[in-house]
Amino acid sequence: MGDRTRPALFNIPAHRAFSDALVAGILAQHGADPMRLAQGMILLPSNRAVRAVSDAFVRKSGGGLLLPRLVTLGDPDLGEQIGGALDPLGEGDAIPPAITSMRRQMILARMVQQASTHPVDAGQALKLGQALGAVLDQMQVERVPVTALADLGLSDELSQHWQTSLTLFSILLARWPDELARLGCIDLADRRNRLLDRMAARWAKEPPGGFVVAAGISTTAPAIAALLRRIGMMPNGMVVFAGLDQEMDGESWDAIGPFVPDPITGRAPAGHETHPQYALKRLLDRMSATRDDVALWRWGSEHDARAVRGRNISNAMLPPRLTSRWRDLKTADRSLAGVEALEVATPGEEAQAIAIALREAVETEGRTAALVTPDRQLATRVSAHLRRWGVEADDSAGQPLSRLPPGTLLIAMAEALAERFAPIALLTLLKHPLVMRGEGRVAWLEGVRGLDLLLRGPRPQAGIYGIDLLLQERDGEDRQRVLRAQTRLWWPEARALLEPLEQAFLAAPDLAAQLAAIREHAGCFSQDAIWAGHQGHAAADLFAEMELAASEGPRQADIRSLPTLLDHLLSGLSVRPPQGGHPRVSILGLIEARLVQTDLMILGGLNEGTWPGLPTPDPWLAPRIRRELGLPGLESRIGLAAHDFASALGAPHVLITRARRGAGGPAVASRFWLRLKAMAGAQWKSADRYAALAQALDHPAEHKPARRPAPVPPLSVRPKLIPVTDVDRLKADPYAFYAKRILRLARLDPVDADAGPAWRGTAVHEILQQWAEAGEGDLADLEARARAMFDRPDVHPLLKAFWQPRLIEAIRWIAAEVASDLAAGRKILSVEIEGRADIAGVTLTGKADRLDLLPDGKLGIVDYKTGKPPSARQVRAGYALQLGLLGLIAEHGGFPGTDAAPVAGDFEYWSLAKKGDAFGYRESPVDPMGKRDKIITADFTSHVHAQFDEIAATYLNGSAPFDAQVNPEVANYGDYDQLMRLEEWYGRDDG
Repeated sequence: MGDRTRPALFNIPAHRAFSDALVAGILAQHGADPMRLAQGMILLPSNRAVRAVSDAFVRKSGGGLLLPRLVTLGDPDLGEQIGGALDPLGEGDAIPPAITSMRRQMILARMVQQASTHPVDAGQALKLGQALGAVLDQMQVERVPVTALADLGLSDELSQHWQTSLTLFSILLARWPDELARLGCIDLADRRNRLLDRMAARWAKEPPGGFVVAAGISTTAPAIAALLRRIGMMPNGMVVFAGLDQEMDGESWDAIGPFVPDPITGRAPAGHETHPQYALKRLLDRMSATRDDVALWRWGSEHDARAVRGRNISNAMLPPRLTSRWRDLKTADRSLAGVEALEVATPGEEAQAIAIALREAVETEGRTAALVTPDRQLATRVSAHLRRWGVEADDSAGQPLSRLPPGTLLIAMAEALAERFAPIALLTLLKHPLVMRGEGRVAWLEGVRGLDLLLRGPRPQAGIYGIDLLLQERDGEDRQRVLRAQTRLWWPEARALLEPLEQAFLAAPDLAAQLAAIREHAGCFSQDAIWAGHQGHAAADLFAEMELAASEGPRQADIRSLPTLLDHLLSGLSVRPPQGGHPRVSILGLIEARLVQTDLMILGGLNEGTWPGLPTPDPWLAPRIRRELGLPGLESRIGLAAHDFASALGAPHVLITRARRGAGGPAVASRFWLRLKAMAGAQWKSADRYAALAQALDHPAEHKPARRPAPVPPLSVRPKLIPVTDVDRLKADPYAFYAKRILRLARLDPVDADAGPAWRGTAVHEILQQWAEAGEGDLADLEARARAMFDRPDVHPLLKAFWQPRLIEAIRWIAAEVASDLAAGRKILSVEIEGRADIAGVTLTGKADRLDLLPDGKLGIVDYKTGKPPSARQVRAGYALQLGLLGLIAEHGGFPGTDAAPVAGDFEYWSLAKKGDAFGYRESPVDPMGKRDKIITADFTSHVHAQFDEIAATYLNGSAPFDAQVNPEVANYGDYDQLMRLEEWYGRDDG
């Protein structure tokens, strides 16, 4: 029996469930003879499509069935090999094996490093090498010869950037065949082309005995197109397309492109690669067929939507220049009955609403539902919501290995090494859920928490040595000393894990040795739990591939690039959980959803940049070069996403969703969403009921907003001893004083924090105290002490680089001022001296930075400030009483070593901040004559006394509540804003 005169081409439209309709037709034609069915072959685009069709056979058969051979054509983009049935052993000339994906990535990365004129780290080289491999694949798939690049002659018309990229690309393109020849391998795309060509030639001479159906294939590669034409011409062959638009009229079909080249310029206008039908039209052109050659597949299934849906989807996806037709559409042609839209404010609301819709489907007997989204964060949220109700959705798209525990541990180890055990990276590693997993984890975490508390504040020295210095005995608060002592007992256990890792990397000369060290010590850190389970097995397999190929990889393997390299490689592998989720609910990515349809299809995350995603830039070839070479444009993937969207719209019931805001701010609706909305007009149906249910879940039956807290502790627990530094806090924000002094709560500094005002102030006071106690030596002595403080082993070099120059300038100013005062007869009595006095029934304590004896015999009080001192207005209002209270203590004889009840005659702030062009200046809140609205010097202590009497009588000796934010206009640190639930009540009128 010879070939047909015309190819047997069929189409299953978008409104039909492809897999079920395909299986129904094949069983109707060949199912009567089980052996004939088993002798057949179905060619499918990917492994995922094979699973979808297998499931459809199981559903349709209702019992035992001998399936035809389901063979994948493979997809180089997915790293899929061609099916074994098309790659038989021992047939004619052997085709060389394909180079493994990992080995290819490593070699290309090395080549990029070697060919680049500037240094490229291993992580960046790997990304550029992967992009280079993608271009090589596209050239081979499209059968663009290597010589075509040189024949273009466009280099002079390109910008300098693209000229450089093109030159480097040409060099690498010339070297790559030699690398393949050395290994005795060929590229996966090249091997695929050879296998398909051989299969087409063999079937032209001797067609297979059983039927052959090529189904759901939309790849436009010439080798695929030739094989599909051969299958269509065979007497027992058929080609079945998925979602070919047969409703579109001729003008619309022609408007998609590709277009005929101009006879004069030889250039053709760019086709609409973003159109959902562009790829199928191009495939038909390469098969030497037209849309008129394609017949409608006669069979359907119970999961199909109404036929009118297909026509209206076609209307919604008209080419851009023809969308004006929407104005003239009849109501029936713009109706999307069965399609509803849900627009909510945030991704959290979107996930909640989707979960409710899926749960509704679960509670309807026999109904199937699926969420299709490229947004993995949305999918994770929906899974979590469903899990609350005991519904475990089958998330077949999986998660990138880089986000799963084994992957995050490997990356955390690399980051800790790259940052030389900096606090955040070190704690991330030590707290990882896989580290020290088992019976000893509780004790391990107690030690890690102790180290966490010690690492609050400025960063210590780099490496393990820096942690050793941090844990050494030193002066400080009792709590800190106890914490250091406890952590020192635990630290040897952690050090025993960290030190070998550090030493292994110091001895690791290349990437292969670095990966081996990571792998070996990852097992030690996790008690080998990292390699357990399906996630661990995937990590072990991938890491074995990486180690095997690393010897061919980048030569300049700086440890600082290892985290980026690992993250990139681990992100490329999606790990899918074992089967066993709910049988009627699934969560699918776009690839997984192809050829799959359920009763309810929820298309989530319809925002621009998510669906469709932004095209990945090509760092090697300029868009014009790609177009001249005949390669698919960068926006061709938008066309594939559009086809996926249009196909999913064919389900009986469809819910499309989006959030008006994304993680980074306001989000723009997807172009697909906007097209549907514009075409539907008044027929646009909203599914706000799901949003209302989502809000109702979080809406309490009774709303009781938090009121301004005003605790009233009994008099017995109100402090009777108070430092002068807390008086300002008590007046401005009594609740903050209550939290600190009565509840004894203190804010923790951030880990690896910048050296803030507290650190700088402590450093300055320590230096000046030592200098003064040594007898106020010369300026050189003071500078030497400052430099010595920064040279301490526990001070991080960054702190020295940032703060030492400023501090030295300010200290020089202090030395000059002290020298000037001494020459004028002023004498320093004491520095950093503690004092106390019983005032207003309360013991007031305070530390004076400096007490001076003035020439007139009165006392001068100096307060050092690293920032801007309080204004005279703040002091007069009673919100900066520290300096005056120190004078009050002095006048009560509270400072040892001074005369009984001395008269305080001068009050000064010495600020080390910059004023004008210099660091350091003096400021006083008082004036002998009360000029500039300052307090008269002689009246200052009495003014402060009156203020403190009122405060003490109200809060410390009285029963007044400690109200929150009594004076919010006064600046405070906001340490207790969360505790007082400030945002819940602040600004609300309770009256």
